[in-house]
Amino acid sequence: MRTASERLAALRRGFLAEQAAILLLRLKFYAILDRRYAVKGGEIDIVARRGATIAFVEVKARGEMDRALEAVTPAKRRRLSRAARVWLAAHPQAAVLTLRADAVFFAPWRWPRHLPAAFELDLG
Repeated sequence: MRTASERLAALRRGFLAEQAAILLLRLKFYAILDRRYAVKGGEIDIVARRGATIAFVEVKARGEMDRALEAVTPAKRRRLSRAARVWLAAHPQAAVLTLRADAVFFAPWRWPRHLPAAFELDLG
């Protein structure tokens, strides 16, 4: 179990990673539509749009890139998909666009990695 200071440090790292991911996405000409979109049972770190594509983006920062890649578990994917369904219900005009689940991964002393269509969305 983490101590309070470890939890605070992780929260700070996560916030900084989200800020860096927003910068990275903006440099790739994405418009940021929403961030930290939370609903009961799910959360989306960033909702971004480029052209006719809406990306629901999960951001992960870990000590090693491989651990960051592994951090998007099936449970996390379900929670993101649940939140995406709610977001789409609130933004029905987006339903006609291409929808995908992206991820941005961070590890110390490594370039950030943006992985478009990192996993399948379950919008059923």
